[in-house]
Amino acid sequence: MADSNLTIAPRAIRLSVAPMLDKTDTHCRYFHRLLAPDARLYSEMITTGALLHGHRDDLLSFNSDEHPLALQLGGSDPDALARCCEVAANRGFDEVNLNVGCPSDRVQNGRFGACLMAEPALVANCARAMQRACGLPVSVKTRIGIDDMDSYDLLCRFVETVAAAGCRIFIIHARKAWLSGLSPHENRTVPPLRYDTVYRLKQDYPSLTIVINGGIRTVAEALEHVEHCDGVMIGREAYDNPYLLTSLQEALFGEPALPPSRVEIIEQMSDYLARQIAAGIPAKRISRHMLGLFHGQPGARAWRRWLSEHAWQRDVDSALLFTASRAMSVSEIGAAVI
Repeated sequence: MADSNLTIAPRAIRLSVAPMLDKTDTHCRYFHRLLAPDARLYSEMITTGALLHGHRDDLLSFNSDEHPLALQLGGSDPDALARCCEVAANRGFDEVNLNVGCPSDRVQNGRFGACLMAEPALVANCARAMQRACGLPVSVKTRIGIDDMDSYDLLCRFVETVAAAGCRIFIIHARKAWLSGLSPHENRTVPPLRYDTVYRLKQDYPSLTIVINGGIRTVAEALEHVEHCDGVMIGREAYDNPYLLTSLQEALFGEPALPPSRVEIIEQMSDYLARQIAAGIPAKRISRHMLGLFHGQPGARAWRRWLSEHAWQRDVDSALLFTASRAMSVSEIGAAVI
């Protein structure tokens, strides 16, 4: 079961922001990069069909400042995944990730996502074809099990099979998924978190890079996890409370000594907003990712309300973010950014 005979590379902690559908687009990733310079960012999941037959420029657009950046793919056909990996390499992505964790009905109907945990040999074939096609690191994001197939032995069998095909990076959501009966949201909250299972996996397979995901909301939790795993992937909390990323950056990497203030982030994002508006991008496509910047701070509601009510207007300009901050009272903005 364990692979203790393999050479173990020096451990480098990984901080990642999870791929989130309709959230982690290029504008969101640019914002997150300002908050955490060393985080690994992931695209939204893109299906092989969409990438091979859709508008690639729209799907694969990113800013050079987003590196290191991974492309997450959804699919189960090795040849199609290989062709997508060639595209990813040519477009300059740093990693390709295969989604073996999403439990939605739409994804299952396409025979990819979490249902692939029941077919480890197929996932291994996919991973092998992907690596041969592009030479980039290929990672797999998966669950600890599905339905009643949730024993530790079955998880090990899955990981061993895929690792034998050359995949060395596994991002493990520490919940199993129910393929029927629960919505995607419920599958992120109802099945209990089993962090100890992921810890055990890293202990038994020390040569693999094991990144833990699921329900991580604080710096203290992240620090506890990296005592047992190679890194943490933050999902909804990174989106709803993005300034947390500055604290994670400092705690996990020891820098910067003085993280950027929220005011400094607003200044940098205002410059970015100006460039995007000039390129014809609506302001609301950028500002929507910043609604949580003042999460838990005085004036946060005023900030969210102003952006929600004004970002959609046609004549909005790059002053939007500064105006939103002024909508917060002087005392509130002072308390929030110091």
